Amino acid sequence: MTRLLYRLGPEGIYAATDPEHSNERPLVRVLHSDPFTAAPASWRLERAVDPDSQELLAPVAPGKILGIGRNYHEHAREMGNPVPAEPLLFLKAPSSLIGPRAAVVLPPESARVEHEAELVVVVGKRAKSVAKDAALAHVFGYTCACDVTARDLQKKDVQFTRAKGFDTFCPIGPWIETGLDPSALQVRCVVNGETRQDGSTAHMIFDVPTLVSYVSHMMTLEPGDVILTGTPEGVGPLVAGDGLSVEVSGVGVLKLRVEK
Repeated sequence: MTRLLYRLGPEGIYAATDPEHSNERPLVRVLHSDPFTAAPASWRLERAVDPDSQELLAPVAPGKILGIGRNYHEHAREMGNPVPAEPLLFLKAPSSLIGPRAAVVLPPESARVEHEAELVVVVGKRAKSVAKDAALAHVFGYTCACDVTARDLQKKDVQFTRAKGFDTFCPIGPWIETGLDPSALQVRCVVNGETRQDGSTAHMIFDVPTLVSYVSHMMTLEPGDVILTGTPEGVGPLVAGDGLSVEVSGVGVLKLRVEK
């Protein structure tokens, strides 16, 4: 597996950990190749950088941010909604994207903003009407996200566009992990040191291959597009001053703060 920090710092460069140091503290080197079109063997790893001294931006710049609603039985139940018969698909605005260590900003239009910890699928190969058994061949890797949601507006509007589309409502990171098996990954959300959500992708109603195939039959997925795969039970409110983190096993921890 190779960790990717896409667009590390303000220079818009690519970077990746040195695979030879995978069991140690990540050694990040500047990568001057597009990870979505160039094979790892062709990457040119150049000067080393300290990731702790850099501003980590979102690890991908998606053309489309797709979300899946109510994809865990217990989350559907806690929201008082039926389990969907097919994936419940919605879109988040690309302008809602932020990276690690950034701030989720609470909008004045909402009195109830909530966290939703999720595994993210990063598309690596163009996908149009792909079969379920071929879907994972179109996946580049996985990362973490918080599908921040203005719950009061979601209930008021019925559809999800405004509730999930505010600026800063789609934190993604800290990097893309390749080579993972997404079938049984732990997904956790911690707020101010308290675990709020702790689930497993094994409990998803629709698994990753199903989701990729389903979406690809409606719209062509392009390299860099992302799919937020749904959240386990335990969603709850965020207030200014909160420290928020989303963790997916095998990927890492996306650390954030909450501001007004």
